[in-house]
Amino acid sequence: MADFGMDDEELEQMYQEVILDAARDPHGRVGDQADGGEDSDGDGVTIRVEHEACLAAESHQFNPTCGDQATIHVEVAPGEQGGPDLIQRIVWQGSGCSISQASLSIMVDLVQGQTVDHAMDLAADFRKLMESRGAGIEDEKAQDALGDAMVFQGVSKYPMRIKCALLGWEGMKASVAQALSAGREGDKDEKEEQA
Repeated sequence: MADFGMDDEELEQMYQEVILDAARDPHGRVGDQADGGEDSDGDGVTIRVEHEACLAAESHQFNPTCGDQATIHVEVAPGEQGGPDLIQRIVWQGSGCSISQASLSIMVDLVQGQTVDHAMDLAADFRKLMESRGAGIEDEKAQDALGDAMVFQGVSKYPMRIKCALLGWEGMKASVAQALSAGREGDKDEKEEQA
């Protein structure tokens, strides 16, 4: 990753600012008008399905180490005419530290509207970044694809914080897997009815 002529301390400070900004203004968080949240009896937020033709699922993730938690809701649009499945919508609700909230926000920006395969590749690259213990990843194509998520390279130095950064990504993967599994079950049931 380019260092823009900065020393390590300046670069680390810039990364921290990006993480704090993403945590202060989280993208995809339910409750924001643009993200389709609605209050249910004043004691919480209900995630509603916006695209009925999509396969919807959600996964709740909890990090017992620091108490971060998030429910990630995805809507997967089946590929048309054998094309790739797309993540039509991804939103979340939850609470936790700046790292988990920023990671969720950046993940939403990276996977919303992308193919499922691309989202899974990003998740795998992000995991490699988190397993690097601060060394980063050498694959420039993966660095470019991760974009702002590369700021978490510094987080990967701290094993206790890695789970915070991975929380949303694991929830996205689990939600997509549930949606696709439900879709396959529905296809199977439909074929059995036709037989």
